[in-house]
Amino acid sequence: MHRNHHSILLLLALALAPLADALAHAAAAEVPAIAARQRHEKKAFTDTEIVEGFLKTAFGAEYHLAGRVDRIRKYDSPVRVFADGKRADRKAQLAKVVADIRAKVQHLDIAMTEDADAANVQVKLVHDRDLYRTIATFYGQERAKEIRSSLDPQCLSGFRKNENYEIEHSDVILTVDNGDFVFLDCAYEELLQSLGPINDTATVPWTMFNDSVSMGYFDVYDQYLLNMLYDPRIKPGMTVQDVKAVLPEVLADVRAWVKKVNHLE
Repeated sequence: MHRNHHSILLLLALALAPLADALAHAAAAEVPAIAARQRHEKKAFTDTEIVEGFLKTAFGAEYHLAGRVDRIRKYDSPVRVFADGKRADRKAQLAKVVADIRAKVQHLDIAMTEDADAANVQVKLVHDRDLYRTIATFYGQERAKEIRSSLDPQCLSGFRKNENYEIEHSDVILTVDNGDFVFLDCAYEELLQSLGPINDTATVPWTMFNDSVSMGYFDVYDQYLLNMLYDPRIKPGMTVQDVKAVLPEVLADVRAWVKKVNHLE
């Protein structure tokens, strides 16, 4: 199934200047399409398969407005997520998604906040009919038209970074009226991409950052990618060559962590 949700690398600011695990599984089990995918999920990968996916998603950008995209981009500070919208059920689902990400990414401090001013990730929950109006509010009419014609999204995320390639703020737009599977699929992909791995790839079949792949949950393969990105040895601003120099030791530690939190053989 082709999914119309996408992420944008936003450089406008620069140009212009265990319980959680149980909760996530419970939420997933309520959606048959997710439970079915989890039963058939591939969980064993070679080092080459993991490294290829990491390099393809952590560098580059599916759609970007300005600046370089050949460096590592990530948060170098705690991540606080604010949900802006009226649907209490979707806010509760989003909170479970954030808790699941926190439980499964070892070196990422991420949590919900009720204080919009304290948040560096703003999640806008909108009705489908209001999506393009919201995109235009965020990015202006002209860019909204470009986004619509090139991506035709049903949800969207983007971030801005500073000159050191540290992400300073992310915006996520999720539609609330397309059913639980689509909402969770969008929420996981857009939240995770807003943390740095913003480049979609059609050549890696196991990642949710592939437009022909739908997940609805935080799969093992993407846990590898996010844990590598947020390992302290992978720093904002690193080049591909910089990253390759530390990847073997990073991957060894990430493998041990992902094995532990997923109870893998």
